[in-house]
Amino acid sequence: MDEVILVNKMEGVVKQMAEQMLAESGICNCPRCLLDVLALALNSLPPKYVVTNIGNAVTNVDLDSSQWKANVTMAVCNAINVVKSRPRHS
Repeated sequence: MDEVILVNKMEGVVKQMAEQMLAESGICNCPRCLLDVLALALNSLPPKYVVTNIGNAVTNVDLDSSQWKANVTMAVCNAINVVKSRPRHS
């Protein structure tokens, strides 16, 4: 039997959007700030867990709807604003 893992599909979606939005925003995108944005955004969104074989791409999870995109965009924007106003480094 192939080894399987549990994956929160939202992590990849949020990370991709956060990296893009941080690059466009002009604020700090160091690893600490990126992880703070990811943690804040993911904690405000419902998880989307899937089980997949190790090494396989996670597919067929419906995150393509406009409502999901809007929810993720709003969560990432809010997280960026929090991190921008209170970065946890000097």
